[in-house]
Parts: sequence; structure tokens; C-alpha cells
Amino acid sequence: MQQPTPKKTDRPRALLTVREVAELDHCSEKTVRRAIAAGLLEVVRVGPGGRLLRIDPAAHAAYRAVSRW
Repeated sequence: MQQPTPKKTDRPRALLTVREVAELDHCSEKTVRRAIAAGLLEVVRVGPGGRLLRIDPAAHAAYRAVSRW
């Protein structure tokens, strides 16, 4: 007899795209990509070969806390 598998109650976390971060910060995508290249904004690489960049909302919040003047 097979036991039922427990259902996951946690939804996957919603990751932000470079475009979404740029819109939230009212800046260009290039500015966001520069912050990523400088190591100021942590990203998660997904997709084939890790080409797609996604930003965790917590990493974005940490970046905004440091980068605001």
C-alpha cells in the first residue's frame, strides 16, 4: 500500500527580474547590471547555462538599504 505524499505548503519564492528591479528603483536595467557586476547586488543564475539573472527580494532590499543616499 502506497502512502500519500505530503503536500508542500510553502510556495516557491518569487524572484525578481533585472527589469523588475530597475522599475522598482526607477533606474535603467544597465544600472542594475552594473550593480550586479560590482558585487553590490546578489543574483541567482537560472536557465540553460545559468544565463538568466534573478534577484531575491531580500537581496534587493539589502542592496537598497546600502545604496540609498
